[in-house]
Amino acid sequence: MKPYDVIIVGSGIAGLRAGIECRSHGLSTLILEKMNKSGGNTWLSDGGIAAPETDLQKARGIEDSIEAMKADMLNAGKGLNDEALVDTITKHAKEGYEWTKSIGVPYMDRVDIFGGHSVPRCYTPQALSGRTMIKMAEETFLEMGGVLKTKTYVSDLLSDETMSITGVKAYHPYAFNKALPEKETLYKAKKGVILTSGGFGADTTFREKQDALLDASIDTTNIASATAEVLKSAIKHGADTKDLDRISLAPWTSPDEKGFGDGPKFADYIALQRGILVDPDTSKRFTNELADRKTISNAILKVGHPVIALADTRAVKEANMNLEKALKKGVVKTFEGLKSLSENYGLDAPSLEKTVTRFNDFVWHNEDKDFAKPLDDATPIETPPYYAMRVWPKVHYTMGGLSIDASARVLKKDGTPIPGLYAAGEVTGGVHGASRLGSLGLTDCLVMGQIAAQSIISQ
Repeated sequence: MKPYDVIIVGSGIAGLRAGIECRSHGLSTLILEKMNKSGGNTWLSDGGIAAPETDLQKARGIEDSIEAMKADMLNAGKGLNDEALVDTITKHAKEGYEWTKSIGVPYMDRVDIFGGHSVPRCYTPQALSGRTMIKMAEETFLEMGGVLKTKTYVSDLLSDETMSITGVKAYHPYAFNKALPEKETLYKAKKGVILTSGGFGADTTFREKQDALLDASIDTTNIASATAEVLKSAIKHGADTKDLDRISLAPWTSPDEKGFGDGPKFADYIALQRGILVDPDTSKRFTNELADRKTISNAILKVGHPVIALADTRAVKEANMNLEKALKKGVVKTFEGLKSLSENYGLDAPSLEKTVTRFNDFVWHNEDKDFAKPLDDATPIETPPYYAMRVWPKVHYTMGGLSIDASARVLKKDGTPIPGLYAAGEVTGGVHGASRLGSLGLTDCLVMGQIAAQSIISQ
């Protein structure tokens, strides 16, 4: 088979961004995708991106900086981040966001603050989905002459006598959860291989080895194909790893629906930002609803059972989120009063009234004396009907993965790069440390995908 200059494994936004950059410099480029369509977890995501110093921020008088975003990432990462990678992500985040607009991704006229960010700096596409980004990027890649091959299971890397990576072994046609075809195909790369195969959140066996608590009883928001075979192949070829046991749970998912679901539109965009989380046993708040994901998830797990996310009609209207699907499914419910809400979820109505009254007082004085939640976007919970949802964490993101440097080169245990091997996105470790902040997953993919390609181009 005729070799390509570059082979990219995985067609999420990291892979497509890398492919477009390679094609823009005339490199023949092949993207291999395991599933029957492109996108990976980007396709399932809400498509949000985080970046500082943007026009949307400036139009709203939001003061932000690269340094402030870096500080937030390091704070959430609890000292585990590779600071050089954080520097790279924050310096190029705005560029990545602007690039998505250049290929036609339209964004809502809003700037959100998610847990762990010190200021609003998160941007959501109009479709509230990563699908638009994938469609636009795939169309751009193909128009530029790139080749995308789906239903192709990459089983191993190829290397030469110098241990340089020279291509991949793969099976085609592949069907998810079916036996592999008998014949294996070798795909050769003249300049390098870029791994953008994503995380392992849906690989129950592999993730349980990293954290015994995350067994099959814990659901995941990930696409079912988010598994570890490419990561394990790189390890076999000498790649070092970082923080494999750092696995993020989503603190805004519902046990009343499978996978990512529709509930996060309420919990993440409305309740955590503008409302509260309540423990049904005490009818009281128990955490800062705008802490980082790890902090909130740990607090919910400590409660030991699903908690209740609560907001009112004013918060829903001001957030301007379409909750039609979540309401139709019964994942999010509405109540004319706090008493009926309490009866539905087994709360003590007088205690809930006190909790809401206390929170409202904090909002009016713009100071949360209990948990130090930022209240700039919060509103008093006083306008019926009230909206509520049961919340229980699900595996969402794997912070750990292959060790890379700021040039996206995959590193050996001695810190030297493996010739010909690059990686970007969730398959890597070191960017986010202990906890990834909201909307930074795709920012990471966009920045490091481009840098991986540029590293190959500059050879």
